[in-house]
Amino acid sequence: MANPLYDRLFGAHAGKDTPFLHLPDGTVLTHSAFLAKVAQIAHAMTALGLKPGDRVAAQIAKSPEALALYGACVQAGLVFLPLNTAYTVDELTYFIDNSGAALIVCDAKSEATLAPVAAKLGAQVVTLNADGSGSLSDRASDQPESFDTVARSDEDLAAFLYTSGTTGRSKGAMLTQANLLSNAVTLTQYWRFTDADILLHALPIFHTHGLFVASNVTLLAGGAMIFLPKFDLDDMIAWMPKATAMMGVPTFYTRLLDDARFTGELTKHMRLFISGSAPLLAETHVQFETRTGHRILERYGMTETNMNTSNPYDGDRRAGTVGFPLPGVELKVTDPDSGKTLPDGEVGQIEVRGPNVFKGYWQMPEKTAAELREDGFFITGDLGKIDEDGYVHIVGRNKDLIISGGYNIYPKEIELVLDEQPGVLESAVIGVPHPDFGETVLGIIVPEKGSTPDLDAMMAAVSQALARFKHPRKLILRDELPRNTMGKVQKNILRDEFGDMFTAS
Repeated sequence: MANPLYDRLFGAHAGKDTPFLHLPDGTVLTHSAFLAKVAQIAHAMTALGLKPGDRVAAQIAKSPEALALYGACVQAGLVFLPLNTAYTVDELTYFIDNSGAALIVCDAKSEATLAPVAAKLGAQVVTLNADGSGSLSDRASDQPESFDTVARSDEDLAAFLYTSGTTGRSKGAMLTQANLLSNAVTLTQYWRFTDADILLHALPIFHTHGLFVASNVTLLAGGAMIFLPKFDLDDMIAWMPKATAMMGVPTFYTRLLDDARFTGELTKHMRLFISGSAPLLAETHVQFETRTGHRILERYGMTETNMNTSNPYDGDRRAGTVGFPLPGVELKVTDPDSGKTLPDGEVGQIEVRGPNVFKGYWQMPEKTAAELREDGFFITGDLGKIDEDGYVHIVGRNKDLIISGGYNIYPKEIELVLDEQPGVLESAVIGVPHPDFGETVLGIIVPEKGSTPDLDAMMAAVSQALARFKHPRKLILRDELPRNTMGKVQKNILRDEFGDMFTAS
């Protein structure tokens, strides 16, 4: 194929006037109308001088045009870099600089702020707003509705997704055409998606879950999506009778269960509920099945690999597990020190290998070599075990990663900001259980001798520097941090001490 990802996901629907996107206002965008938008945006970007392999950084609201931008990048051979809409200018500057983005697509409200950054880094800026308006749409509006798709190979890059490291700089995970397409093919088959499916889509599309799982699977299957800008309880309940499947994070399911309107009758038309991006409490599994008769299917994936494992479509979907390795994916549990494979039942680091595993970290050969073995196994950083029946259990994370509401949060990034504040000697940031978000962020502050730091001012400083989902829910002062004999802070003790802060009844 000339361009495997485009041909299979997008081009296969050329000329089809079948429903693709059901929008909140009741309008329906067909596959052919969507592909026309894709082609026009591809023309607009090439008219700006972009060439195959150039990076396109996008910090934009979810919309049909935002999804079409992804398709246009694939069609024109550009590397798509979706960015969280909550990122600050400081964070965006790093991503744009590191990726060498040739084009920045942002909301019109951000243009004035980002224009100087773009000028300094040699990038162009265009706008795309939540309602589909903006300078990119203006440029695209008079372009042809067909585009000569750029030839790409399986190993050509299709996307960058940035994932932070615990010791500082964010890493750009390089995802190829084959990485994205192979995973979409596997998931479509494993979860039985067809052109009859209508997916209730309320996830953001700036990360793997909403873009490369939900959207790619629907595109490959030829189905449709109810394309909601965000999770809104009333909207979810109103649209659910028209859907056949839903993908969400645990927060979606806990909020639905908190509403008396969410019943078995409401969900009788549904075939499948999928959860990921954070662990789902066993209690949520039980409540959901009792209320609806449906058992949530939980799976496990990450930025660098898309999906690795899934509970079965047919068979026992076990709470507290993430199921089995997907077809074509190898998974093993190894000793973190020796790399030796451990017997089933023993806890160690999870490693995976398969066509879904990324190519490496952009311009970080040392990081790539440290985490991606020469034999193709990727060291995920997650700790887990395989039980006697072959189910994979995730029991923790090697690097104190916090997952809150489906977002990865790295404590070191927050600690660096807290440590800079007046009167602070040191800080420790931990994740503690939260009934709605799975985990939430807690900051422990040790003041300098004789000082009483202003906690409100500290929170204001964090708000200025970091995206909202990284903000600590609470800051706590204490005299010292627990340490081991080597002087290392023992965050496990802190997690034990504060573990029930937000879950105690």
